[in-house]
Amino acid sequence: MLASLSIRDVVLIERLDLQFGPGLSVLTGETGAGKSILLDSLGLALGMRAEAGLVRAGQSQASVAAVFLPPAAHPAHAILAEQGMEAEEALVLRRVVQADGRSRAFVNDQPVGVGLLRRIAATLVEVQGQHDQVGLADPSTHGALLDAFGGLEAQRGVVAAAHRAWKSAEAALREAEEAVAAALRDEEWLRHAVEELSTLAPEEGEEEALSQERTALQQGERRNEAIASALSELQPRDRRSTNPAAALRNAARALERLPGAPAQKDNTAEAALAALAAAMDALAEAEQQLERLAADAMPDPRRLEVLEDRLFSLRAAARKHAVPVVELPALLETLRDRLAALDAGTERVSALEAARRESRTAYASAAGALTAARQDAARKLEKALAQELPPLKLDRARVVLEILPREEAAWGPDGQDRVTMLVSTNPGQAPGALMKIASGGELSRLMLALKVVLARGSPVPTLVFDEVDAGIGGATAAAVGERLQRVAEQLQVLVVTHSPQVAARGAHHLRVAKAVRGEAAETRVTPLKAEDRREEIARMLAGERVTEAARAAAEALLEGAA
Repeated sequence: MLASLSIRDVVLIERLDLQFGPGLSVLTGETGAGKSILLDSLGLALGMRAEAGLVRAGQSQASVAAVFLPPAAHPAHAILAEQGMEAEEALVLRRVVQADGRSRAFVNDQPVGVGLLRRIAATLVEVQGQHDQVGLADPSTHGALLDAFGGLEAQRGVVAAAHRAWKSAEAALREAEEAVAAALRDEEWLRHAVEELSTLAPEEGEEEALSQERTALQQGERRNEAIASALSELQPRDRRSTNPAAALRNAARALERLPGAPAQKDNTAEAALAALAAAMDALAEAEQQLERLAADAMPDPRRLEVLEDRLFSLRAAARKHAVPVVELPALLETLRDRLAALDAGTERVSALEAARRESRTAYASAAGALTAARQDAARKLEKALAQELPPLKLDRARVVLEILPREEAAWGPDGQDRVTMLVSTNPGQAPGALMKIASGGELSRLMLALKVVLARGSPVPTLVFDEVDAGIGGATAAAVGERLQRVAEQLQVLVVTHSPQVAARGAHHLRVAKAVRGEAAETRVTPLKAEDRREEIARMLAGERVTEAARAAAEALLEGAA
């Protein structure tokens, strides 16, 4: 729903802030008051063409901001998500036009391209005017509208799911065919690589485990070297080197040969002998400990060599295939799968081809059922429209829904058909495109009739009609007003009107007037309350001089519309 419209420096509008509510809002005023400026301003916010002439004289720029309150599941939110923009409760479309005609567009104050602004706006508003139509005039919307009218959304969902399955099967088939073709090109290399890697048999985490063990063995070697060096110092094999144990024994013998009887030896010599004996015992204990350490830590002399050979082989294979060593097992499985695809490729391709045919058949069946349902719904829609057209002074008009098959390349999730609404406004005239056959007024009333019938299925919550009552009056104008009121029960409707019969149907009434301030003209918009509404409708009935009879007639119109 359009919640508000803020306009700054657009033609005759200096500053204007309008609030809108649900239901039917009517805008009235004398010719030239500026009603078209309001629609041009709204169109600017919706992404329509910007022109330098829209900027108020003497100003550097004009700006318009339209605030919408779309429901949570509205398509506009999906478009925002595609662009990486967060959805907010209010959706603000803003446009700024410079005096030289250049413009900038914003969505929730984020700069966007005008194309994106227009795409979002198309989900929020349809404009049906004397010269510009946005919405039903676009043939790409007709299929979805027909499906909504016929209650065919569930069938359309089945078709969309079948289309996804079909396209998925086609993609799987293409992938398999490409894999077989690639495998055939590389068959000789592939078989050699699989044989080579299978012989190597790399394992998950093997490089890390081998590296850790290699490090441990290298540390063990250095440890053994240190133990052997210590033993060699205690047990020198070189005759020229002094044996510590022999040196200690020789020192003890020398002391024992001191002159005199043992009783005559002094305490100092005895202490030295005792120390030498203890040293010999400690030396013997050290030799035993070192020999035990050397025996316990003795590694497999071939193990380190085997580990290094294995690591070299793994790393050489990884360099050859340009992958880390850790990915070699996965590479082997991939190559085996490719080889298996080559060996069993024809069977797999045949199976996938069969699956593709089945999924295409399923899609064609679902789409065919949707086509049949559309044909039935189209006849009902044509009949419903035929009942709505005569009261709108379109009794000679005829709407035809053309359902034509597409080429298979154009089949999509919405089915195999191209649905187009065609119209003939005169007997004997061949139906043609809406925009090409109907005049401005006829097209607006035709769009109104369509909206009366299709309102419940419309994804667009706001409709704008510009002088849908142009060239009509009396009972036809009353019929237009009554239908606008009916559409407004489902959607928000804004209508610019010169018809009192239409104006009386509004739930909200805005009067557009032009005032002169100094030497400059200015367009103003005033929300009308009950008494003011009666006076405005009386003016529309009587013209410049409002009579009591006109006021009474206005009162009657208001009471009849209530």
